[in-house]
Amino acid sequence: MSMERASKLRLISTGACGILLLIGCTVGPNYHGAPPVVRSEGGFVRAAGDAQGDEPVARWWTLFNDAELNRLMDSAIAANPSVAVAHARLREARAALSAAHASELPTTGATAAYLRAHNLTSALEGGQSGSSSDLNLYAVAFDATWEIDLFGANRRAAEAAAAASQGARASLADAMVSLTAEVAQAYVQLRDAQQRQALTEQNIAIEERLLQLMQVRQNAGSATDLDVARLSNQLDSTRATLGPLRAAVTQQLDRLAILSAREPGALDAELSEPGVAPPPPATLTVGDPASLLRRRPDIAVAERKLAQQTAAVGQNVAAYFPKITLLGELGFTALRPSGLFNHNSFDYVAAPMLQWTPWDFGRTKAHVSQARAARDEAEADYRRVVLAALEDAESSLAQFGEQRGAVEDLGRARASAEQVYSLTEVRLRGGTASTIDVLDADTKRLQADISYEQALSQLSQDFISLEKSLGLGWEPAGG
Repeated sequence: MSMERASKLRLISTGACGILLLIGCTVGPNYHGAPPVVRSEGGFVRAAGDAQGDEPVARWWTLFNDAELNRLMDSAIAANPSVAVAHARLREARAALSAAHASELPTTGATAAYLRAHNLTSALEGGQSGSSSDLNLYAVAFDATWEIDLFGANRRAAEAAAAASQGARASLADAMVSLTAEVAQAYVQLRDAQQRQALTEQNIAIEERLLQLMQVRQNAGSATDLDVARLSNQLDSTRATLGPLRAAVTQQLDRLAILSAREPGALDAELSEPGVAPPPPATLTVGDPASLLRRRPDIAVAERKLAQQTAAVGQNVAAYFPKITLLGELGFTALRPSGLFNHNSFDYVAAPMLQWTPWDFGRTKAHVSQARAARDEAEADYRRVVLAALEDAESSLAQFGEQRGAVEDLGRARASAEQVYSLTEVRLRGGTASTIDVLDADTKRLQADISYEQALSQLSQDFISLEKSLGLGWEPAGG
């Protein structure tokens, strides 16, 4: 091999390696993950002593052991419009990611043309030939355009699109968390209102009986007008609570129907039979703050937003540097179809193009500064979301613990009211208590039942809020 040829080969190899190194260069900051916001070691501060640190159940509503709730939840997950919106946005983000990857590859095209001209030669000669002729022209061409991503602008755009796609997936999970909590809250409130309505109707019947007996005693002269007025006022007050309870039942029926993507009233027949508000499980599994930070979808959305904005910085920094675009076209042109694809009809165009705007009067600098500010905003928002998530979880744990204590107290009050009622019945049979005494004890017993059931329903709602604060209600593996 001659020295001259070897020198040319070395020059070509050096140039090729230089181009490859430039293509591998990606300007701008690399993303290394979100910054630590708090120490996540240990357990929750507000968790009760019996709260286990095991990983909690994703489909937490199944812990209520309520088949009707499970059916409503499946229906809402399958048809709720908010979830459908999140699914559509995820598909949109994935399509944008595919487009971003495609922008790193050449753009190709093909054209075919046929031209027929009459007297073209005569016209070009100024009409001097004195004869007419027809001209047929056939052409086929293939073209390609490729922007060599020397400084990684397209790669950064693909990184940003990937982060946006993952963020859309987390937004879908966040919609699932909100939906499942809302369905469970509506169901518990429905059953609570139905149960309190039934107990109130029983209480009204007892108070009506009490008022009738008091009126008999008044007529006999053993009771005053004040005694009758007090019972009448109590009866009217109890009756006044019945209307809002009926309205609450209707409201929650309509809410559950809408959450399941059905019109108001669609669930009246299915859920009109009163049921018991499902109690929460006896034991809790809440995990730890570290698992919370990994699991909560809103934190994932904020983190992916930070990754997206970090990639956008590099995308804008790449505008400082030149762009090289390769343009090429291969074609065949002939006067007859039979001669279209032979070597005499072949033509080509190759045109590398360099673009660079070193003096843009600060436009690129402004865009880079804007991208850096957006990245700093995303980082600050990530810190805010993490702190809010921890506050949400700790507050929910505290609220659940306090409400559980209130339920225990009201349970004892309920048992005491039941005992008073039983003892009053014994006295009635022994002749030392009147029917009015028994009815009064029964009224107090029903009121204790209402207070207890209402507190137990609130405990179930606090459990739902806790599960939502833990970021539960969706399955990481496509669930």
